[in-house]
Amino acid sequence: MNRRNFIAQSSSLTGLGILSSVGTKAQKINAKDSFSLKIFATNWGFTGDTDAFCAAAKKEGYDGIEVWWTSNKKEQDVLFNALKNNKLEVGFLAGGYGKEAKAHFETFKRNLLEATTQTTQRPTYINCHSGKDFFSYDDNKTFIDLTTEVHKKTKIPIYHETHRGRMLFAAHISKNFMDKNPDLRLTLDISHWCNVHESLLGDQPEAIKIALERTDHIHTRVGHEEGPQVNDPRAPEWENALKAHLGWWDKVVENKKLAGQPLTMLTEFGPPNYLSTLPYTRQPVANQWDINVYMMKMMRERYLV
Repeated sequence: MNRRNFIAQSSSLTGLGILSSVGTKAQKINAKDSFSLKIFATNWGFTGDTDAFCAAAKKEGYDGIEVWWTSNKKEQDVLFNALKNNKLEVGFLAGGYGKEAKAHFETFKRNLLEATTQTTQRPTYINCHSGKDFFSYDDNKTFIDLTTEVHKKTKIPIYHETHRGRMLFAAHISKNFMDKNPDLRLTLDISHWCNVHESLLGDQPEAIKIALERTDHIHTRVGHEEGPQVNDPRAPEWENALKAHLGWWDKVVENKKLAGQPLTMLTEFGPPNYLSTLPYTRQPVANQWDINVYMMKMMRERYLV
């Protein structure tokens, strides 16, 4: 089989071989009526403009989109019009920049306050890229204190992402933050921890248990021991990694169904260099958009149908 036919066949796989072994649905839980699940699309890697992205997300059946907050007024107008025209919800990413803690915090604070006080469209949530892995505990704690205060004032859900390079870059470090900060809520992108700890985290049950209890938003990307993203979750060689992630997500969904609380997800398989490419040509080995749509449909079938 030549490379072109291989790529075409790979992008059209339904993943039934994998799903038959891991199960298409989670264990049935009698959910309270107040439970809800909404799934968002990422514009990371999308090559069209904002209007095209929102239209594509709506066509596929997404409930909303997750994008970085922008301070540019023209970009805001384009975004809010596209959201309105396509009847989509929005979750904003907020982050800071720079290697010095105080300056980093100030940019984070500005972005967070802008995103939570603008009145055009209330975000469903704010997902924070918080602090840095090399900041001190006290410096990173200022991000949690700020978001706790802003959440109490605005009632907008605000989450901190488990992300490499950020405050919650590792399971054991995150456990320390969670133990000392009871109001800390998570965006669970546990694929990063698999990469950081070079494992599927079987040796850190306490940290994982607490993290799943603190999770309100999930980035449904599948990582593995040597990287934050498998090249294609439909491929049989990633069955163990997929099983592990589904097990973690199943527990979060179970918690939310029993508590009657809302849950949001983002399908966040990324483009190159997250997505593997062929050497020299840099051609992706799979179709990023197709994988994310596949993940969205699998989440709906697994947790809602």
